Amino acid sequence: MLSTRVLVVEDFEPFRRFICSTLRTRPEFLIVAEVGDGLEAVQKAEELQPDLIMLDIGLPSLNGIDAARQICELSPKSKILFMSQESSADVVQEALALGALGYVVKAHAGSELLPAVDEVLQGRQFVGSGLSGDCFTPASGPKISNGPDESLPQPAKVRSDSARRHEVEFYSDDKSFVVGFSRFIEAALKSGSAVIVMATDAHRQSLVERLRKDGLDMDAAVEQGRCIFVDVADAVSSFMLKDDRASYRKAACHLIATAAKASGGERPRVAACGECAPKLWEQGEADAAVELEQLWDEIARSYDVDILCGYVLSSFQREQQGHIYEKICAMHSAVFPQ
Repeated sequence: MLSTRVLVVEDFEPFRRFICSTLRTRPEFLIVAEVGDGLEAVQKAEELQPDLIMLDIGLPSLNGIDAARQICELSPKSKILFMSQESSADVVQEALALGALGYVVKAHAGSELLPAVDEVLQGRQFVGSGLSGDCFTPASGPKISNGPDESLPQPAKVRSDSARRHEVEFYSDDKSFVVGFSRFIEAALKSGSAVIVMATDAHRQSLVERLRKDGLDMDAAVEQGRCIFVDVADAVSSFMLKDDRASYRKAACHLIATAAKASGGERPRVAACGECAPKLWEQGEADAAVELEQLWDEIARSYDVDILCGYVLSSFQREQQGHIYEKICAMHSAVFPQ
């Protein structure tokens, strides 16, 4: 069997490792180089003439779009598949107009990476899900629109993907978890935003105690609806019991809409922090944790809500389940390690 030679271009190391580990599950793929810089990508493409180039857009030195323009001239037989956090219609259309055959949003890479590669290598166009704005024609099936679901409550102004804030922090212990979350909650409340906190009962008590010591009137914030506490056990049970996860998403959007009405700012602002996916992973439900992170990433891309996910990460999870860690990192706009 002839090998398919692949050049992987991604500056975020955890996501680059995820791409490579996924490709290596298929013996026909040979990764000839991994680079994290746009200029280096052009140089390697000219030197190696790979069959497939997995290309990010937000690269240092030279962005992926400009790199692709040069690559198409220097290595015209190489097929290009973009994988990016960007999901705007203009960016996708510009990428495909250059001659790229595929475009996948990173949050959906877990399910779409290999199908996209297969389609692109066959010379067929693949445009993944999770793309905002205009309708796109996927690799198969009818046209789909991935804008906000009009049947759901509109909790706040729809935001552009470039403004998306879906961050993750990894903590060494419960104490550092409380410090990180209390900073997030305090900043949100002081700015006039409403905040949703999905935490265990023990963490909730510690958070309230710390915030009160910092001078916040938490009783008033709760009474006014500007701080909404949700028990993690209830949220996780609801997610796991639903065969149709759209019901969970609709409930989450209703919760955001409720919080937005209580916002004290000039325009409705909502912040949300939680540890639901971490609890699922801790309970051995790693796939469900990844699916839940993907759902909240879709919400972050659709609505004006700032999201912080907090993981108290054990050494076992980090060392023995590194592939899950990489998938979770790839779904966030920013990663703050231990």
